[in-house]
Amino acid sequence: MKTFEDLKRILSLDYPDEDINVVIKAFHFASEAHRGQKRNTSEDYIYHSIATAYNLAKMHMDIPSIAAGLLHDVPEDTDFTFEDVKNNFGNDIHYLVKGVTKLGTLKYRGLERYAENLRKMFLYMSKDLRIIIIKLADRLHNMETLEGVRPEKRLRIAQETLEIYAPLANRLGMFRIKTKLEDLAFPYVYPEEYKWVMNDLADRLKSEEKYIEKLRKITQKMLVKNNVEYLQMKSRIKSIYSIYKKLLRKGKDINKLYDLIALRIIVDDIADCYSVLGIIHKRWAPLKGRVKDFIAQPKPNGYQSLHTSVFTDFGKVAEIQIRTRQMDEEAEFGVAAHSRYKEIGILGKRKHPPKWLQHLIDIQKTITDNTEFIKHVKNDLFLNQIFVFTPDGDVVELPERATPLDFAYYIHTDIGNQCIGAKVNSQITSLNTQLKSGDVIEIMTNKSRKHPNPDWLNIVVTSMAKNKIKSQIKK
Repeated sequence: MKTFEDLKRILSLDYPDEDINVVIKAFHFASEAHRGQKRNTSEDYIYHSIATAYNLAKMHMDIPSIAAGLLHDVPEDTDFTFEDVKNNFGNDIHYLVKGVTKLGTLKYRGLERYAENLRKMFLYMSKDLRIIIIKLADRLHNMETLEGVRPEKRLRIAQETLEIYAPLANRLGMFRIKTKLEDLAFPYVYPEEYKWVMNDLADRLKSEEKYIEKLRKITQKMLVKNNVEYLQMKSRIKSIYSIYKKLLRKGKDINKLYDLIALRIIVDDIADCYSVLGIIHKRWAPLKGRVKDFIAQPKPNGYQSLHTSVFTDFGKVAEIQIRTRQMDEEAEFGVAAHSRYKEIGILGKRKHPPKWLQHLIDIQKTITDNTEFIKHVKNDLFLNQIFVFTPDGDVVELPERATPLDFAYYIHTDIGNQCIGAKVNSQITSLNTQLKSGDVIEIMTNKSRKHPNPDWLNIVVTSMAKNKIKSQIKK
């Protein structure tokens, strides 16, 4: 259980005293408002507010967000009003608290309500991404204390977390929050599958941990010998829910998984990242197609790192990740920690939302049928994503099973309409080819062609491409 002293301690590392005073004021206000209130876990309600603010401080969010984390349940659950919050803390914190409160009324009940709630959520997010980040911090603590909730409500909250909030965290590049939410929801949504994975995993993880520790010691000696300094070297165990999903793809055979544990090396700068990669490859041969440079070509959500899978001395394959401290922090907390997003204003009120979010806003304007809307949202937002490249090296994010036509319409409507063929990795291929991460796509066009082929609706998988094709056909 986090206390306010824990929160102040973490704030003192990164924030000036005058900013911390705002949070102290919010704490006293929330403490008075929630006085006497208890949660289902029987602890004082204020500890939930503190935990939410603590999660936000760990993400390096701004002071208004952290203060709003302390205040987010005040207007809904106490005698104090939104106007009281506004009078005491100003417009920005009031705006955030109001937005989080409105998100709190969104419930996962029935198709129509589900669709309407998603529409509202995307609209709030488009105005200010801080609102959904505060909600994720709130949801994380709710999931950590879910045992105190009655069973039927517990299942609903866990399903909502697994199907809505974890994918949103993933889209925002908030990997640590995403994996925590998934692993906390997994045993409630799929209890039998959870038991099966945990039973199969217990012995395997013990041997994997011993193996990765040997690998870590060898790697340390290699780096010291080559005069390369590192800041940290740690093992990363794959999340339980990720293991479960991968086992389903591998025929439930745990022996086919070789990346249960990865070695992560944190270094001082980008040059050291490539030096470490060279040293590792000099000792161990990499698997073909398993070396990925997300530093030179970051993922669309800002993720940067070097990844390689190598054959080691022990006759096994190991995954190794290499990144700087800043990359590691941004990989853990995504947009919340990513300086680029703060600089261009994505985390501010009514600023330009990310392209994928703007796309979801556009979908709800054009698709009125709720069943169709949910299908498109799950396809475009919640499916696993692949990362392909334009001939100029720009990264394009698409859902799994996407085709060159999806890519063409993503680039521009005219490129899609005028498409007469495609090259994948310099090889001419059919338009219904399923793309893979790392593919380089070149679209061949003919400007005299003005309209798409109606049969293309059976080829594309993204709602963006489907909507553009349908619109052109109608014209």
